[in-house]
Amino acid sequence: MGYLSDSAAVAADLIFGFDPEVYGIVLTSLKVSVSATVAASLIGVPLALLIALNNFWGKGLLRLLLNTLMALPTVVVGLFVYALIGRAGALGGLGLLFTPAGIILGETLLALPIITNLTLVAVETLDPRFFKTCRSLGGSAVRTARAALYEARLGILAALVAGFGRVVAEVGVAMILGGNIKGFTRTMTTAIALETSKGEFALGLALGVLLLLVALLVNGALFALRRRA
Repeated sequence: MGYLSDSAAVAADLIFGFDPEVYGIVLTSLKVSVSATVAASLIGVPLALLIALNNFWGKGLLRLLLNTLMALPTVVVGLFVYALIGRAGALGGLGLLFTPAGIILGETLLALPIITNLTLVAVETLDPRFFKTCRSLGGSAVRTARAALYEARLGILAALVAGFGRVVAEVGVAMILGGNIKGFTRTMTTAIALETSKGEFALGLALGVLLLLVALLVNGALFALRRRA
């Protein structure tokens, strides 16, 4: 119990003393996670609208694939992207391995099925009369998509938050593609794993608390938006 309390005291000093190493790690995590979420949303949201507003052969199979990919292990994504951007990979010449850009690429693939699938659900659960009204008014596909985007905005925001939560808390992709390089690619999750294994429990605890705080703030913002809406 004394060990835990001592570690908690040191962790509090690191947090409230604004330790540069701790907040540098937090900043790196936020940069790669926000960038990956934005990239995944720019692909996933239009893709979800395209699927939801059209009927085509294989739509059910595509939905099944998206549902399956939502549970894709992070280490599998990390290995796949590693094979792609490693020296012998198709994109090896770009020098993305062990860089923040490499982590962003991997985490984008990790967040993409979550954002796409949850956005798809948000659009498909709109009142059926909405789509009938759009058709009766002669709305084009683009105008219908824009209207659906607005009507399902809260569900889409929830999808973005879920995607962000997935990538900010993952460790496999960041470890494999980033290499956990101090001051460059070290994220909160990889630092927690490293420092705890080294016996630096206080630093790991401080980062864990800040990781929970980030998740709380993001979900709190979504909750506030829902209440206002």
